[in-house]
Amino acid sequence: MKRRASEWRPRLSSWITNWIWWILGIFLVVALVLFLVQHHQTIPHQLPMQVKSTGFKDDPVERMNFTEDLLTSTSLTRQLADQMTLSKAYLVIAKEHGNFDFAAELSSQIRNCQRLLSQAAVNGKRITLVEARPIVNQLSKLINKALDYHYDISTTISTLRSHVQALEERVIVATVQSAAFGRLAAESLPKNLQCVNVKLTKDWFEEPPLRLHAEEQQHSLRLMDINLYHFCVFSDNVLAASVVVNSTVANVKHPQQLVFHVVTDNTNYQAMAAWFLKNDFKGCTVVVRSVEEFSWLNESSSPLFKQLASAETQNWHTRSLSLLKYLRFYIPEIHPLLERVVFLDDDIVVQRDLTPLFSLNMHGSVIGAVETCLDSFHRLYNYVNFSHPLISSAFDPQACGWAFGLNVVDLIAWKKANVTAKFHYWLQQNADGLLWKEGTLPAGLLSFYGLMVPLDRRWHVLGLGYDFEIDIRLIESAATVHFNGNMKPWLKLGITSDLHGHIQCSQLSGTDTTDTCNCLRK
Repeated sequence: MKRRASEWRPRLSSWITNWIWWILGIFLVVALVLFLVQHHQTIPHQLPMQVKSTGFKDDPVERMNFTEDLLTSTSLTRQLADQMTLSKAYLVIAKEHGNFDFAAELSSQIRNCQRLLSQAAVNGKRITLVEARPIVNQLSKLINKALDYHYDISTTISTLRSHVQALEERVIVATVQSAAFGRLAAESLPKNLQCVNVKLTKDWFEEPPLRLHAEEQQHSLRLMDINLYHFCVFSDNVLAASVVVNSTVANVKHPQQLVFHVVTDNTNYQAMAAWFLKNDFKGCTVVVRSVEEFSWLNESSSPLFKQLASAETQNWHTRSLSLLKYLRFYIPEIHPLLERVVFLDDDIVVQRDLTPLFSLNMHGSVIGAVETCLDSFHRLYNYVNFSHPLISSAFDPQACGWAFGLNVVDLIAWKKANVTAKFHYWLQQNADGLLWKEGTLPAGLLSFYGLMVPLDRRWHVLGLGYDFEIDIRLIESAATVHFNGNMKPWLKLGITSDLHGHIQCSQLSGTDTTDTCNCLRK
């Protein structure tokens, strides 16, 4: 028994020793965990001191998001904003009723509220109840006072609705005026170019050979030769038409094979004819005609002429400008013996040879054009009114739009499809302006619907004159660039005045450019 007792004591002592070590180990682990937790909690409080010691001024770690606070229904910021909005409505009504003393009280408290909200937004701190209480109380009293004046909700709503309608009408009028002034600025001849027309008109009347040469050109067989390359330009701007012709001629190997048919109004005919007769565009033929020569274009044959003539607010010059725009729908009547022409707007600058367009396979289509439906707002439904049954029953609203400016026209296919009659039909249907508002493109999209073949985009790059984000590589690779915005190259709003005269003089071609460029620089 003594032996067993002696054996039990070492075992007991070793068991106690092990437990002591386990307890000590657990205490050490707990102490280490507590130390780490405590150290981690002290770091955020030490960071501002560390940042401050570096000498830099950082924003607080947490700033109030003013927008989120404003949208929170329970925040003081939202309450102040709502009270201020309602007070502004009552302010309008008070002024309308002649209660200017009450309006002054409202204005004062609204300014205090705006000042507090501005400070909160700048400082990034929430508005406290102490700061908001005086303003909230004052605004609440004034709102109750407004109710005593019978400025109830129905009166407020009706008054605000009338103000909104009035503002919308003013916006519409301002938008229309802005568009009209923009078009007027783009179509008007700049003052520094008026001397060019005056000088050319003077030369026309003082030099009889010019008039004789012009009459001879009218009967030239080249005007009807289908083996030549025929271009149509309708313009009242001598400089713009000259740039189109000169830039086209500069990019072909055989300019003698080109024929330009330029149509202008009676006011600019003498200057336009004198310019192209006095200058040699590398041997190409340029014939100028006046729109007044087309006796077949009258009220009895064209609903367009009838609509323009019936507009009492338009003078003859305005009507002639409109006729020039719409002449593109009468190309077969203007050139009855030709088979294919290329139409160019007068705000086009040519950078590549355009003669390959005359050998383009049109696949039986009437007109070739560059599509503009890369953006969704260039679909057909953006140009015409699809709520009208005539439109919705005949056209696809998602049909791709395309551009006038550079167009290949197959005159044989045109006559076969009787496009001019289609144009007249849609023009008559739109006499009340319910199908489309204005412009030649909607009429073209309807008249040539299903008769257009798309061209490669590089033939015709649009957007110059208003879009400053066009890729310069696309402009450089383009066959033509179109300044279809209001900032035309010949206008001061298009380019700087120093570059203005230089570009104009460099683009004008011929033997008589010295006096013209000197005139431009005056």
